[in-house]
Amino acid sequence: MTVIAGVAGQPIGHSLSPLIHRAWIAAAGLDADYRAFGPEDEAGFAALVAEGRARGLRGLNVTAPFKAAALALADEVSASARLCGSANLLVFERGRISADSTDGEGLMAALAEQAPELDVAGQSVLILGAGGAARAAAAALTAAGADVGVLNRSAERARVLAADLGVRVAGPDAETKAALVVNALSVPPGLDIGALRRDAVLMDMTYRPLLTSFLAAGRARGLTTVDGLAMLIGQARPSFRALFGMDPPPVDVRVLALAALGETE
Repeated sequence: MTVIAGVAGQPIGHSLSPLIHRAWIAAAGLDADYRAFGPEDEAGFAALVAEGRARGLRGLNVTAPFKAAALALADEVSASARLCGSANLLVFERGRISADSTDGEGLMAALAEQAPELDVAGQSVLILGAGGAARAAAAALTAAGADVGVLNRSAERARVLAADLGVRVAGPDAETKAALVVNALSVPPGLDIGALRRDAVLMDMTYRPLLTSFLAAGRARGLTTVDGLAMLIGQARPSFRALFGMDPPPVDVRVLALAALGETE
């Protein structure tokens, strides 16, 4: 019987997840498919999840705007998803739903790949934003031993995140001390790149465009940069393991994703 999994979000046409997972499925020779689902609203998403639970859908990756709803619909929630307050992975098994967040694992994998010399243990790290992506970053980096500070336009949201995850609200000059700055905002941050440490690493969770204005400014100053595509692929690997019960085969899915984006390295 063909194993069916997929990704749910709105809009969903831009998602690279089907391309990535189908490449791994083909290389592994699995009797499986990975599809894109685009529910119109939360009611539609809930209906998709209910249908998936009933008909034996193996699972779903979940993207905006349904990550919080995914958490609420689950029967079992991982510690990482609970910390994030959202889930990007639902796995269906015998009529029950398990929720997880692989974003933090994806972030750490991206750092290891594109900034291998960075050791965040004991280092000051600045996260820009206070949403689910920022929470995932804060949880993963704190677990790795970093001293995490959060900066957000809404100071109250930053305080709530800091209290929930045991990190600090960053001060106005936090960028001058940070060994790593992570942009978890959907817009370019208003940050003075010139004030950063000469050895600072910049990471942007966005991958459209691959080289954001934030990363471009960092590169112009000679800083190491980490892009959102590396994180996307990094979080897809544990998702593939959870959905299909095996490690992804050694396929260079980054090359395929870059071609789909019309980007080059």
